[in-house]
Amino acid sequence: MCLAVPMEIKSIKDNIAEVEVGGVRNQVRLDIIDEQPEVGDFVIVHAGFALRRLDREEGLETLKLFEESLNVELT
Repeated sequence: MCLAVPMEIKSIKDNIAEVEVGGVRNQVRLDIIDEQPEVGDFVIVHAGFALRRLDREEGLETLKLFEESLNVELT
């Protein structure tokens, strides 16, 4: 089973975004995303690619659900 994680975009250069969740930063490709994101948006990330853009409110709500179900702090 695979899990896609919502991550906040901190910067974008060319077609690569630097994203963060729970203090962990990664770079992800924006080649296959459904809608071009902006800094501050959240994206669903899987296997190094952003798959879907989330607005800030939806991203934070999704992380809250992850935190509650996994009993961890991600924000």
